[in-house]
Amino acid sequence: MLASGTVSYGEELSGLCDLGKIGGLVTKAISPEPRRGNQPQRIAETACGMINAIGLANVGLDRFVTDKVPFLQQLDTRVIVNIAGKSIDDYRQVVERLDGIDGIAAYELNLSCPNVKGECMIMGVSPDATREIVSSIRAITGRHLMVKLTPNVTSISTIALAAEEAGADSVSLINTVVGMAVDYRTRKPLLKNVTGGLSGPAIKPIALLNVKRVYEVAGPKKIPIIGQGGISSARDALEFIIAGATAVGVGTALFYDPMVCRKINDGIAGYLERHKVGRLADLVGSMAAALAAIAQAAPGSTRRET
Repeated sequence: MLASGTVSYGEELSGLCDLGKIGGLVTKAISPEPRRGNQPQRIAETACGMINAIGLANVGLDRFVTDKVPFLQQLDTRVIVNIAGKSIDDYRQVVERLDGIDGIAAYELNLSCPNVKGECMIMGVSPDATREIVSSIRAITGRHLMVKLTPNVTSISTIALAAEEAGADSVSLINTVVGMAVDYRTRKPLLKNVTGGLSGPAIKPIALLNVKRVYEVAGPKKIPIIGQGGISSARDALEFIIAGATAVGVGTALFYDPMVCRKINDGIAGYLERHKVGRLADLVGSMAAALAAIAQAAPGSTRRET
């Protein structure tokens, strides 16, 4: 999937790649009212990635419905609408308006934006708050409900379980990692907001660990995981799937290679053929068996020697 915030509403990328060849597109966050976002400078390049403090800038619900939805309805792929807000009522307002509109496959509840002070990030760091908002939205829609999780918590697994118990159909992880960048010449932060969300290859090891942790508690027969964070190749995607992700999202890599998703799909297909794997689903969480074997063979284990 194309991760939220990296392809706007799809139109910008449609002339560069065939959107029908991808699994899905996640729109920019939509809030009830238009948002200008944070003041510039709000994007900076970092080693192995980028840091942003866009601040959920978006056209607002009314313009999204009139100006963006008609294009999205023409796409031959799944459209997932990312939703953000200051309160549960904000999320409900967006879902209630969109639920009667065709062409939307799912909602991604953004409970974890790290560069908007005092808003959705607060909901995503508390199991109780996560449970409350997911339950509220679950009660008003039958569409697939995905919850976007942050790594900036003590236990991401606890948050994922709370989302599942409240009725979420899947979880996407991870959102960006809180960080900052400094201009050594001016001795000031590069971002006007001071802090922002770090993305790109730099956060891949963190994302992989979080996928593993959630998979360990969610398991293969429970809530599906969409893994994301630094994916830019088929190898990256396969690592996430082996760690426990059912699907993957690509974000920062799209800024320098709009065709990267096609390359990833082709690379995965080649891997399955070379290794004689019949279904991609057979790889999901396959690392768990290897870890179990290592633990069983470790000194002091109860495994009988033969």
